[in-house]
Amino acid sequence: MKPNSNIDLSSVQWRKSCYSNGTGGDCVEVAELSPLQWRKSSYSNGTGGECLEVADNFPGTVPVRDSKNPEGPALMFPTRAWALFIKSL
Repeated sequence: MKPNSNIDLSSVQWRKSCYSNGTGGDCVEVAELSPLQWRKSSYSNGTGGECLEVADNFPGTVPVRDSKNPEGPALMFPTRAWALFIKSL
């Protein structure tokens, strides 16, 4: 599947990744997704483990993260791909 190139990231806050070195080279920037409204996925179990959170208010994309690590990385899926995945469950 091709990456979704129609995502508008102009309003996203960016920061230098902690994996970038301090000499100005090998820098990676990552998007801050904290303003998103996250909710626990209805497919997560109720025992406190294996929980996914999804954000519904990011047009064209469904961000997904581990609820036990909210400051960690989020995976970004095109809306259509996420819908097909959920339909297959």
